[in-house]
Amino acid sequence: MAVRAAGNMAPVSSAITQEDALDWVKKDKRRMLHVVYRVGDLDRTIKFYTECLGMKLLRKRDIPEERYTNAFLGYGPEDSHFVIELTYNYGVDQYDVGAGFGHFGVAVEDVAKTVDLIKAKGGKVTREPGPVKGGRTVIAFIEDPDGYKFELLERGPTPEPLCQVMLRVARGGASRWRRYVGSHQSRNTFAHRMADLSSKTYPSTLSRRLTVHKPSSLQQITSPRDKPRTVNHNSKILHSANTTLVHGGVTHDTQLHQYTIAMMGYGPEDKNAVLELTYNYGVTEYDKGNGYAQIAIGTDDVYKTAEVIKLSEGKVTREPGPLPGINTKITACVDPDGWKTV
Repeated sequence: MAVRAAGNMAPVSSAITQEDALDWVKKDKRRMLHVVYRVGDLDRTIKFYTECLGMKLLRKRDIPEERYTNAFLGYGPEDSHFVIELTYNYGVDQYDVGAGFGHFGVAVEDVAKTVDLIKAKGGKVTREPGPVKGGRTVIAFIEDPDGYKFELLERGPTPEPLCQVMLRVARGGASRWRRYVGSHQSRNTFAHRMADLSSKTYPSTLSRRLTVHKPSSLQQITSPRDKPRTVNHNSKILHSANTTLVHGGVTHDTQLHQYTIAMMGYGPEDKNAVLELTYNYGVTEYDKGNGYAQIAIGTDDVYKTAEVIKLSEGKVTREPGPLPGINTKITACVDPDGWKTV
């Protein structure tokens, strides 16, 4: 995962203690900046996002010496909104989305109207508009020209329309986090492992907050291909430092489809972009493909952030420092499932 510096801090001169690290993390100003993925036809994707999803092209840069082009799109300026960074590599016209990537979430005021527009533009709708099972929230699912899925969620006006990134994680990943931090597993469910991960690891590394959901909200995130007759919910709220946790078990009795989700972010779900992690019971590994790349997170100090990650026995894949030719400082690491963040 890579974390971008919001300021121009100098390298720390010595390692920080666990206590100092936790204290600093509480004060660090962090925000999800952008999500990066690769596309086969940049102009085609820009056209789809601007005409069908109402995004704006914020900027575009071509790096011919390295044979790639980037385009940044979103619903507002990069310094205040979560945005998309598309990467086009010269000569590559197709990517494998993989099974690990789930979808992006976009909040719209009228899902049916948005779907009609997408259909008129020749877009692919994979789940027609309608309320979630057992709830009132109207959703739909679509695919962009490269096969990336988008969930459309009907909401009122929101400061952050690009509101979700959903990734699938495996039980092995949670187990590795448990091993890293020595957390206790009270029973064999991913919900408890997520509690271990969130209360022990993320507050000390990313200071993430797991959003509290009512049962209807949990159902809202059900994949459109799942049609359970009965959904059982078991939620327990824990508090650890500045982090709020939810244990949420969701069981489908008709298809023996059992899964657990965790919504994680830096503020309320209706006002901030969040990361949705999904664990499907019994699945220990996912093919990540080669399309999805990473999430970027802003921090006040990449050097201290890297120290904190190491204190939590996380895997730093790029030591903190400035990018060649520009003043932006980054550090990179990967989570137990191999997902990278920038």
